[in-house]
Formats: sequence, structure tokens, C-alpha cells
Amino acid sequence: MTDIITGAIGLGLVWAIVAMGVWITYRILDFPDLTVEGTIVTGAAVTAMMMTHGVSPLFCILASTIAGALCGLITAFLHTRLKIPALLAGILTNIGLYSINIRIMGFTSNISLLGTRSLIDQIAAFSNDKNIAAILAAGVGVILVIVVCTWFLRTSYGCSIRATGSNPDMARAQGININISKTVALMVSNALVGLGGSLLCQYQGYADVQMGIGCIVIGLASLIIGEVLFGKSSTLHSLISVSLGAILYRIIIALVIQAGMQATDLKLFTAVTVAIALFLPTAIIQVKALRGRVKRRGDAGL
Repeated sequence: MTDIITGAIGLGLVWAIVAMGVWITYRILDFPDLTVEGTIVTGAAVTAMMMTHGVSPLFCILASTIAGALCGLITAFLHTRLKIPALLAGILTNIGLYSINIRIMGFTSNISLLGTRSLIDQIAAFSNDKNIAAILAAGVGVILVIVVCTWFLRTSYGCSIRATGSNPDMARAQGININISKTVALMVSNALVGLGGSLLCQYQGYADVQMGIGCIVIGLASLIIGEVLFGKSSTLHSLISVSLGAILYRIIIALVIQAGMQATDLKLFTAVTVAIALFLPTAIIQVKALRGRVKRRGDAGL
């Protein structure tokens, strides 16, 4: 059981980076970006190809992060320059990335890292436990992402991005170039997803062209679970909540699989979990309103 929990925590920390990328577009920019399902594969594919050619894992992580940012740039171009609606722009980029990812992977759908030493393998050589190594490597990544994103979103330019997401018309009236703000936000978001894809590839030991399917749902599940259970009073608080939500989600998945759930049912379980998590805030408001009405009626009866 201990191995199951530590493995879930390690994988949860990897997905926390992806979830924070989803959080930037979904919460900050109010942009439903489906690019991430292709971007995470791009990050994994770049890392897998470079590592099989003897490149350092750390440099692979950097290259995957840059590749992810370029994926976000494509979506931003489609949306801001070609005026394609946000949802459709992400879908088009995601579709196009499938062919690009196949090409990056050398026209194969799967690349194994067998015979290479990933960053997690190198750390595991000292800790003698791959799960602990994953927790250390991804944990450091999560902390760095939280610190950098919190600092960036509190700068004047970060505030302009937040203003663009909150009220584009008001932001434009204040002299903010909302097209540039959207572009930067999409690039940062997908850069984090590319980084997560690189770590996921090194943790699992392979890259697969289908590994991005359901990525947006997992990211949203982590985001919603984190916000509902841990709150979102500030940028720092929100990022920590999203990270904890990702860890909790992976622990839940690990436990339900251990309890006997079939792997084929995980997508359905995730969809139901997200639906319930999305409904919870509304349910809480409705319960509070009902209690208030009951109390007022009681006071009126007295």
C-alpha cells in the first residue's frame, strides 16, 4: 500500500505541473484551451527522442518546455490573428500536433526510454526508490513553478494578463494589448504542459502519441478538486490548491484501481468526478440559501 501511495504522489506531482498550466488558461485567461492534449505529447516526444540520442535529461526538460510554448504560440496566432474562436483554435492546434508529434517521434507511435537514464533514474540511484525519486524531482519542479508563476502574475505585466481574462474590453480601454497578453498566457500555460509531458515521459519510461487523451479532463479534475477542498483566496493559494488537487486525484485513482476498478472505466470515473466537483460549489450555495430561508421563516414564526 505504501508503494501505491508514494507512486500516486509522485505521479500527482507530475500532473500538478500540467494542472497549473490548465489553471492559467482556464482561470486566469478564461480561455478553454484544448491544445494541452497535444502539447503534453509534444513535450514527451521531444524528451524521448533527445534522450534516446544521448542528450542530458535536464536539457530535454528545457527543450520540451520551449516546444510547449511554441504550441501555445500556434493557438494564440490562430485565435488573435486569424480570429478563430478560442475553443476551435485549440482543437485545430491539437489535431495538427498529432501529425507533428508522429514526425518528432520518427514516424512511430511509441518510443521507449529503455537503456537510457532519466533524471528520475539518476535520483533513484541515490534514494533506491523510483517513487521517492519522482517525488523529489517533480516536487522541486512544482515548487519552482509555483514560485515563478506567483511572482510573474503579481508583476505589472502579469496583472495585465489577469485583467485581460477578467474583462477584455476594460483592459483594452486601459491601453493593454490583449492579443499580446493572450499570446503570452497561452505560451506560459503550454510551456508548463510541455514541462509536465517531459517529466511524465521520464517517469513512465516511454512516450506515446495517445498519452494526451483526456489530459484536459485530468487537469480540470485536479483544478476543481483542489479549489473545492482547499480554496482559492489568492494566486499562491490557488496554485497550491491545484497541486494538492492533482495529488489527491491520483491517490483516488490509485485506490479505486486497487479496489478492483477496471482501467477501461477510468475515463468515466474521471468525467463523473469532474461533474460532481463542478456541481459542489453550486450545491453549497443552494444549501446555504435554503438554510437562510428556513431560518428567516423560523424567525418570522417566532
